Amino acid sequence: MKVNNAAQTNYELWPEPVQKILVVDDDESVCMVLKRVLQSAGHHVEVARNGQAAIDTLRSESFDLIITDLKMPGVGGLEVLERAKELDPLSEVIVITGYASVDSAVEVMRLGAYDYITKPFNLDRIRILAERALQRRRLLQAAAETEAYKRLSQLDGMTEALNRRGFDELLSAEISRSRRFGRPTSLLMIDLDDLKVINDSYGHQAGDKVLKEITSVLKKSVRQCDIVARYGGDEFAVILVETSKADAIAKASLLRDLLASSGHESGPIGVQSKPATTISIGVASYPSDARTMEELVREADRALYGAKGRGGNSVTAANH
Repeated sequence: MKVNNAAQTNYELWPEPVQKILVVDDDESVCMVLKRVLQSAGHHVEVARNGQAAIDTLRSESFDLIITDLKMPGVGGLEVLERAKELDPLSEVIVITGYASVDSAVEVMRLGAYDYITKPFNLDRIRILAERALQRRRLLQAAAETEAYKRLSQLDGMTEALNRRGFDELLSAEISRSRRFGRPTSLLMIDLDDLKVINDSYGHQAGDKVLKEITSVLKKSVRQCDIVARYGGDEFAVILVETSKADAIAKASLLRDLLASSGHESGPIGVQSKPATTISIGVASYPSDARTMEELVREADRALYGAKGRGGNSVTAANH
């Protein structure tokens, strides 16, 4: 008995969220019938008596499902459908019309309606369609949230570059793609030469700002298909997709020169007399320097140590 009470208490603490439905029709009797039927199924239902009122409501509130008449004075159901999808692409829309038209059906489905029914409609069908549309909405929201959480889990919280986990997943995918299509993939391992000096001289907030600005420079300086990651601490990695070793060395040299020239008297953190922020870069390519992802990272990291050993602000390639 105690277990059952606990289960009941948990259920009450975490109830199924009520889903919101907006009914749009210039016929008051239709609105009232639909509202009664859908409320009896446990949903929160609001009514708009014309298309413009519906759009105004959608601008200020979010609805899981919109059921709208197609033909209304002024703003019609197609406009309501278009605006609903613009404001919330995951919202579901069922369109009702007083006549059957293949062209109308094709148009509303093309614009993203969940379904299309004609008057006089069957209330049981409306109830079933609404439940199916709401179930689809729940599934789409869950999928979107899962994907959003996955993206967040792959991002470095401070710089918003990929984190180590995201880097590992995408580099593995790129190596597999390179192996399949016989195209090279190059990797740049990048280390900031003077971050400790900046942290010691100006504080860690200044160092954090430098890391963010370095990330911004790297992202702006590579192609959209290339991948920028914060590998850890003051170390970054850039995956250059379908890029030969020679082209990767050239890109690394450009990045080094760009970062060196971006440091001036005020510096990227706005502090007077700050020295230029320089970087050291190690370059390695698949398959010329490595046969696996792990080997590629190891060779690029080894080249980076060589660049640091030269005093920094330099580029070193694997096997050179």
